[in-house]
Amino acid sequence: MASVKDLRVESTPARDALGRGVFEFSDRYSVFDWGEMPDHVPGKGASLCTMGAFNFELLEAEGIPTHYRGVRTPDGDTVPLADAPEAPTEMVVGLTQVPDLPFTDGEYDYDHYHEAAGENYLVPLEVVFRNSVPVGSSLRSRCAPTDVGLDASEWPDEPVDLPDTVVEFSTKYEEQDRYLSKSEADRVAGTADVAELDALARRVNEAVTERAAETGFVHEDGKIECLYVDGEVRVADVAGTFDENRFRFDGREVSKEAVRQFYKRSDPEWVDAVKDAKRAADERGVADWKSLCEPSPDPLPPEILQAAADLYAAGANRYTGHEWFDAPPLGDALDAFE
Repeated sequence: MASVKDLRVESTPARDALGRGVFEFSDRYSVFDWGEMPDHVPGKGASLCTMGAFNFELLEAEGIPTHYRGVRTPDGDTVPLADAPEAPTEMVVGLTQVPDLPFTDGEYDYDHYHEAAGENYLVPLEVVFRNSVPVGSSLRSRCAPTDVGLDASEWPDEPVDLPDTVVEFSTKYEEQDRYLSKSEADRVAGTADVAELDALARRVNEAVTERAAETGFVHEDGKIECLYVDGEVRVADVAGTFDENRFRFDGREVSKEAVRQFYKRSDPEWVDAVKDAKRAADERGVADWKSLCEPSPDPLPPEILQAAADLYAAGANRYTGHEWFDAPPLGDALDAFE
């Protein structure tokens, strides 16, 4: 499935009905779209599954439709998070169809995708919402501050809050993330309504932002993925974790952005090579940019790997309000990245 979790199918979806699947969260991590990195972050999978389940139950309580069914216990039962005997690593979800997305003559064939999907499919978009613009946000390279309502000619060196939440659409299954205009997103979304996707993202953002504030975080940005079934858009995949969203705590980043920024400082040759390979793939009209990238990422130093593990565990404890993990205070984990 994705580079950080696997999917186990228990019943297959049909053109008009969801199936049932289990997300198996691993300790793998990915930055800069690279896929599986050369080492693993201990306990990361359990941290993400726990935080993801907490947020799905939060969204359901707010009346927001999702594909979440519960977490899977070691005994094989499907239960709410509060009934789990330990931090889970498996999440049970409703399973939708994900057809192939062909790439021919330098273009992705979304017509083929939707013809195969019918009325039950994963919308091939990521719906991104932004409350602020942290260091490392792609918005800084794509927009001027005035484009998003800021009274400034240049982006400041520190995170900046936005006057209004910005919602954007990017591709989901292309080899490189590509931001789309609303009209392009409408074509890619198929039967699902772009206005409904926008509204759903804003509701998710409000719920996560409120919970973050209650627990001492600032919710900067995030994304959702959605499925379409029975004429309804529902939140799919996982929402509100430190991989999908960016948070600040005590003025510092709490997300995989901390790992991204570390690689920018410690392995700039690889980071630059990734950018160059993506640019070259665009120019040549090919999808596989990694084949054009000669360098590979270095493993994280042991102390940074442990700091990342502590960040995920301590952050999940704080956000959920429950000591699922034996972890140091969150501030101590963040100190190691500095």
